[in-house]
Amino acid sequence: MKKNYFLAKWLNNDITKEELAEIKADPDFYNYEKIKNYSAQLKVSDFDEEKVLENILSHKKVSPKVIPLYKNWLFRIAAILIIALGITFVTQNFATETQYASNGKRTTFSLPDNSEVVLNAGSEIEYKKWNWNNHRNIELKGEAYFKVAKGQKFEVETSLGKVAVLGTQFNVKSRKNRFDITCFEGRVKVNYKDKEIILTHGQSVTFENGNQITTSSSSSKPEWLENKISFTKENLPNILDEIQRQYNVTISVNSGYSNELFTGKIPTDNLEIALHIIATTYNLEPNKIDKNKIIFEEK
Repeated sequence: MKKNYFLAKWLNNDITKEELAEIKADPDFYNYEKIKNYSAQLKVSDFDEEKVLENILSHKKVSPKVIPLYKNWLFRIAAILIIALGITFVTQNFATETQYASNGKRTTFSLPDNSEVVLNAGSEIEYKKWNWNNHRNIELKGEAYFKVAKGQKFEVETSLGKVAVLGTQFNVKSRKNRFDITCFEGRVKVNYKDKEIILTHGQSVTFENGNQITTSSSSSKPEWLENKISFTKENLPNILDEIQRQYNVTISVNSGYSNELFTGKIPTDNLEIALHIIATTYNLEPNKIDKNKIIFEEK
């Protein structure tokens, strides 16, 4: 009641500095202030004095109906609360939800249907909660692992292609011009440009520059969840990009890039070993300028 009393006084511009400070501390004050500002912009028609006088004289006198001031306050407070609840409902249900994993970090979260998502470093997902069970659609930038609850069609859209499933476990990676999808359980449908492919348990497909590579995997989940990056016929610039994301470091090469493609695994929890694998594979020498900057020199 104390809060409602202060709100009523504030709406009537009859509030002390101390009372104003107290309601400003309320987390909902921002919504109340917006409502008050909108209300102040409402306009009424011009007042016609002659017409009002004519109406009074043409009717019998009746006793005026007096509405106590406290009731007027309660009406205004009720209106504020209803509108505030409406704003909160719209914000929570219609606004776009964003989940982000910065370089060197991972983010794990659940979608409204309890589908599980793990975002790899340097990745982002956007989706809307509204009508989620009938429209399970998300936008992915980067890489994520999905464990999808059974239900309506579940779609993952990227700048390179789309993956659709009903209920399964799969990994999607969309970096630059390379699109990788691996199915760990169930079936997934992959759309890439004018191609459509169905993947089942243990199958993987990669698209890069219009080329398609199909492989198989015996793993039960992405190896990056176990602190390893698995590469299949990957070029050196893409490998270095991934290492920079995983360790949140900057890497440069003071020589020409080799055209040799790499297939293998690199740890994401030991930078020294990761650098050693690159140096040995491409005949380079790593020089650590500081803890966040590495330069590869030609041997």
